[in-house]
Amino acid sequence: MGAILTRMRRVLLTAAAVVVFLVLAGATYQGAATALERRQFPHPGRLVDVGGHQLHISCTGAGSPTVVLEAPATGMSAAWGWIQPDVAQIARVCSYDRAGLGWSEAGDRPYDPSVVADELHTLLQRAAAPGPYVVAGHGLGAAFATLYAAQFGPNVAGLVLVDPPSSDPAPERNPMMRLVNASPWLARTGVLRATRMMSSNAAGLPDLSAGALAAFLNRPDHLTRVAAELSRWDEAVALAAGAAIDPNIVVMRVEAAGREHAALLTDARQAARASDAIKHVVRSVRAQR
Repeated sequence: MGAILTRMRRVLLTAAAVVVFLVLAGATYQGAATALERRQFPHPGRLVDVGGHQLHISCTGAGSPTVVLEAPATGMSAAWGWIQPDVAQIARVCSYDRAGLGWSEAGDRPYDPSVVADELHTLLQRAAAPGPYVVAGHGLGAAFATLYAAQFGPNVAGLVLVDPPSSDPAPERNPMMRLVNASPWLARTGVLRATRMMSSNAAGLPDLSAGALAAFLNRPDHLTRVAAELSRWDEAVALAAGAAIDPNIVVMRVEAAGREHAALLTDARQAARASDAIKHVVRSVRAQR
């Protein structure tokens, strides 16, 4: 009996040692790969202080009104890889990363969907991005775009809602949601990077955008804020549903990538539908002047 217990202890100790080794190896792999990606994918825009932390904004093109892009859940400025260059052919276009996502700093305050519009307003002012704005949001970003238009209506001439979220409760039992909640921890140990469970969602975007988004979908800091946003999805959608929009604002809704919480505009044909809607609103705003 004593010999059996001794062998069992050895097996357990060996298994524990293997687990520790794998965790340490995964963490080392994650750290080295992240360091390389920081050099490979520097931010394309600039960082602007919005009050204690900096947000990343990238503007291209020229012409009024200025188009402002609100990224979907799990996304960031790079998620507009098909759309921003296309729309920038006719207007000034600014994509940005919400606090804690992509190249933006998280700040000290816990995530609160009600302050997203305020931070965007401060960012646009301090980045000297001139209005009036056509604000376009995809998925959860459509809810934030609606809140911005409701709070800062005099600055907004147009609103484009791509796959706007429904008021149905978030599917908490959805396997994707469970993965997102666990993803910061899986990222720290290199599991996400090795399996590409999250980063594969960036496939289909132009190469540079796909690489940047995939890199952040392996980053625990980005994924921590992603999980926080998804955990308060219902609150953000409810705030948008109760927001009053100035009837003078040109509003257009378009279906492109579907209503899944983590849908991204990676397909060029789907992205073209969103681009066409944004350009249509830009031209409609110009025609009203």
